[in-house]
Amino acid sequence: MTTPIVAIVGRANVGKSTLFNKLTESRSAIVNDTPGVTRDRMYGAAELENRAVLIVDTGGFDVDITNQIELQVVEQAMWARDEADCVIVVVDNQSGLTGPDREMIAQVRKSGKPFFLAVNKVDSPSHHFILPEFSKLGIENTFAVSAEHGPGLYELIIAVSESLPIEKNELDFGEDTIRIAVIGRPNVGKSSLVNKLLNSERCIVSDIPGTTRDAIDTSLEWNGRRFVLIDTAGIRRKGKTSKILDKFSVVMALKALDRCDVAVMVLDSVEQVSDQDATVAGYAFDRGKGCLVLGNKWDLSREKEILFEEFKDRVSHKLRFLEFAPVLTVSAKSGLRVDKILPQVEQVYEEYSRSITTSSLNECFERAIQKNPMSTYRGKFMKLYYATQVKKHPPTFKCFMDFPEGIHFSYRRYLVNSLRKKFGFIGTPVRLILSKKRKIDS
Repeated sequence: MTTPIVAIVGRANVGKSTLFNKLTESRSAIVNDTPGVTRDRMYGAAELENRAVLIVDTGGFDVDITNQIELQVVEQAMWARDEADCVIVVVDNQSGLTGPDREMIAQVRKSGKPFFLAVNKVDSPSHHFILPEFSKLGIENTFAVSAEHGPGLYELIIAVSESLPIEKNELDFGEDTIRIAVIGRPNVGKSSLVNKLLNSERCIVSDIPGTTRDAIDTSLEWNGRRFVLIDTAGIRRKGKTSKILDKFSVVMALKALDRCDVAVMVLDSVEQVSDQDATVAGYAFDRGKGCLVLGNKWDLSREKEILFEEFKDRVSHKLRFLEFAPVLTVSAKSGLRVDKILPQVEQVYEEYSRSITTSSLNECFERAIQKNPMSTYRGKFMKLYYATQVKKHPPTFKCFMDFPEGIHFSYRRYLVNSLRKKFGFIGTPVRLILSKKRKIDS
């Protein structure tokens, strides 16, 4: 089940970011304290009338006053038109209707998707009316709002929530089906890799309908196992949209990650691992997905004199939160080691689905604590009574103890590493929940 996307578009300084912060209740980014996870402050989780959504703020573009129709404004509208579930076009009631406003509205209208005109800065007694030029546009869903002070926002939120697509459950492909999302920033070779996989003589390929919108997923069978490649086409190139591609590759990854078991993170092996790479990979980690890191274009590595260990060091440095993920170098162009991808995905999925017995789990923790005892907390000794696995996908364990608040993050990491040393868990995050043991009344 995918999270609907609501895009906020408009010229610079019309109040997009203010509206974004209001809708996300000042949560101006999806954040995580995991070291090495880079975050872009354009994406925020929100709840509109009990419906979880992803708000995308397209702010940060400067208007070129020498251009009557600013190219980047058009790029925003084109992305929103193609990829969002609904769009909020923000205009400034005080500055009036401009050429970029008209072009943006025209682009969004072409989609046929729900869109809403938020006439912002209607926030003082002298501005209680909408300028006639906005009314003359004939847009039914026009709202006079004050993003800064709040008036009009509730009516806008109600209308937006009612326009969102009906939630549908994921199609049932069977328990043994592995859902794969191939993610990464633009131009790293995702599409080429997918095509190479699908063109393999050992694969049986068929298209299947997507779940909540018009995406097409691809089903393939390999070595007796069924896989589903989730549609990761992402932003469609239309005109000169190169600047905005990087900005919204994260949103495309989020759409795919909602429905996958294993995320295949594709990097350009001849380039440095970028902040954008870390951002995309970080969302896979946040969502607890199995992970495989692919260094594509490895056929060019000889020209650049890049060694595998050098590339792996780059990955370890920038994506250190994915230290558990296998790293594989491939070439979609030549086919080098592409045949290793599905076997590696299958191995990651098995680890992602592992169940550990309670007795084995507690034995592992007992040995780890004996080797490196827990410190005291407020002068009292801490004790871990027992642990149990509470879920798979990813493996998640709950530990019952006296003072969970006294466990330092470094010791928590030590316990997780002890699990990995004992059980493997290659390619999958491991979640550890520390809970206070309840006293049983006698």
